[in-house]
Amino acid sequence: MKTPRFEYHSPTTVDEVLSLLAEHGDEAKVLAGGQSLVPLLAMRLARPSHLIDINDVEGLSGIHADNGTVVFGTTTRERDAERSELVRERLPLMAEALPQIGHVSIRNRGTVGGSIAHADASAELPAVAATTGAEIVVRSARGERVIPAADFFVTHFTTSMDDDELLTSVRVPRGPAGAGWAFNEVARRHGDFAIVGVAAMVALDASGRIGEARICLTGVTDHPYRAAAAEAALAGAEPGAAAFTGAAADAVADLEPAADVHGSSEYRRHIAQVTVRRALESAAARAGAQA
Repeated sequence: MKTPRFEYHSPTTVDEVLSLLAEHGDEAKVLAGGQSLVPLLAMRLARPSHLIDINDVEGLSGIHADNGTVVFGTTTRERDAERSELVRERLPLMAEALPQIGHVSIRNRGTVGGSIAHADASAELPAVAATTGAEIVVRSARGERVIPAADFFVTHFTTSMDDDELLTSVRVPRGPAGAGWAFNEVARRHGDFAIVGVAAMVALDASGRIGEARICLTGVTDHPYRAAAAEAALAGAEPGAAAFTGAAADAVADLEPAADVHGSSEYRRHIAQVTVRRALESAAARAGAQA
């Protein structure tokens, strides 16, 4: 399929990108890896008048540590993040989520910033950002903003970025010392969009009880869904089957997932509940909880 007509721009500096975005606003789309945008163009679901290719922009790629965070330039390839020793050592949740994104050929082109900016409610990296409390750095000709992940994702394919803003980097904190993390998802086949995905974290206190828990679901609402009530219920609980089964029920109690060709709303809610329990069990085991 052929894309609609557009004017192609290939800037080499961030300032050039920001100038183009200021000039063209919502008539422009930014191209990074193209793994989401190009199919949308081919299917005529996106019709920008201007396409701004940021692949040659200096300084937008790379991974580095900054105190307690790991910083990803927006055009950092998902495959590079997957292979990064820094990511494996400091961000175990992200390390587990990355191989579940599509196939290797997609991760070779797809970018960390592009996935988060695209804000697909079924995608892995938005859930990682929401669970870890990542910060999204965006810039425009008006200046720079740092947006907490909790405030970044609005609804399907919609973020709190303005039309003239460019996502330049993502800052992901390490999380509590000794915490266990897990990312589980259910899909028809590896590489398919997940029917349900769950990111979980369990941190134990000195007594061996749960000091903090985090649960984020994908594919069940129009944005990465933090199950706040279930997280609160786990605080102070003894890690084990009873606590995790109860938390899984709490996590899906208020959800009404959309039905689609892959299953009914009830089926998706059931799968979500089972996956939450399993993810919590894995995270707790990695934190050192006794079975």
